[in-house]
Amino acid sequence: MRPLKLALAAVLTLALLPVRPLAPQTASGSKEYEQRLARIRDEIKALRGKLAGEEKKEKTMLSTLDRIGFTKSLLRNELALLTMQLGKNQADLAGIKKDIPGIQANLDRDRDALKRILVTLYKYGRFDILRVILESSSLATLIGETKHLGLLAATQERMIADYAKNLADLGRAAEALKTKEAEIQDLIGKATAKKTELDAQERRNRALVVEIKSSRKAYEQTIGELNVRAQELQKILQKLENQPPGLMFPLFPFLDRKGKLPWPTAGTVLQKFGIQRHPQYNTVTMNNGLEISPPKDNLQVRAVHGGKVVFADYIQGYGNSIIISHGGSYHTIYGHCAELLVALNDFVADGQPIAVAGDTGSLVGVSVYFQISYQAKPLDPLQWLSRR
Repeated sequence: MRPLKLALAAVLTLALLPVRPLAPQTASGSKEYEQRLARIRDEIKALRGKLAGEEKKEKTMLSTLDRIGFTKSLLRNELALLTMQLGKNQADLAGIKKDIPGIQANLDRDRDALKRILVTLYKYGRFDILRVILESSSLATLIGETKHLGLLAATQERMIADYAKNLADLGRAAEALKTKEAEIQDLIGKATAKKTELDAQERRNRALVVEIKSSRKAYEQTIGELNVRAQELQKILQKLENQPPGLMFPLFPFLDRKGKLPWPTAGTVLQKFGIQRHPQYNTVTMNNGLEISPPKDNLQVRAVHGGKVVFADYIQGYGNSIIISHGGSYHTIYGHCAELLVALNDFVADGQPIAVAGDTGSLVGVSVYFQISYQAKPLDPLQWLSRR
């Protein structure tokens, strides 16, 4: 019986080697990721609706600019959606690549253990239940050896099952890797195409602005439309002014900050407040705010004072715009934004980033339109902003 006992002991020792568990796989897609995707998809849906609405309107200089602006915003959102999906897929791919060595190590471990068991069985010779019965010297010995054989069979079965599972895991990981790589290439292709479309719209926008500036007829037509849009903005402000005042949320009243307000963006003032005369066409226009050209490396637009966002949408002639109520009938307006970082009814603090500067509705390129109003009437921002 001794050779049989040694064989059983050797095989059980090899079979019961410690098992290193697989690293837990990262859950695909977090709640925050899904919420961000949902927000972008909602924006895309809204922009498509606005673009469809503009297509039905009579074509004017501003409506053409609006259509280009909506198309650019739509493409930017679609590009952002693809970029998010690409980032998620790349993270998934990295997770799969990280898991594969662990799966392979487990597979190698199980393969080596099974090989050692086979070698041990060969070394001690084939044995079976009949041999155990014949060589047992007592009933107690027979019962003990039968238990050992049962344990050995269960252990071998578990090891074979683990080996098969690791082999299947490796196959699935390899297939997932292949699938993710294909998805990533597809997303890169789509993102590249969207970027090409966006670049084409940027060129179209610049060409139209050049046409407006170089043609007196086109310029005067556009200025006439802008004057109408300025009246529309005043109507929006008047409507906001007629709403209940609500709480005075800023710590310091807006009036107390006159001459001390921070600038909404760094950069150069392209157009000042008040009556402006065109140097070439000698036409006169009234600017209700400032046009500020931000530096290329800092396109953030910041709230000049704490308050509540009471408007966050597109205004023809001003592009993507934000209006903040500061209490006491004071409002600030931020136009031509490429992206809005706050939403309607959000409360904002002094200096908080609220948007990214862009050229939606702009005739001067990437800029920020900034206006201060009191009781729906425009004020000269330079009298309120700090000197620099």
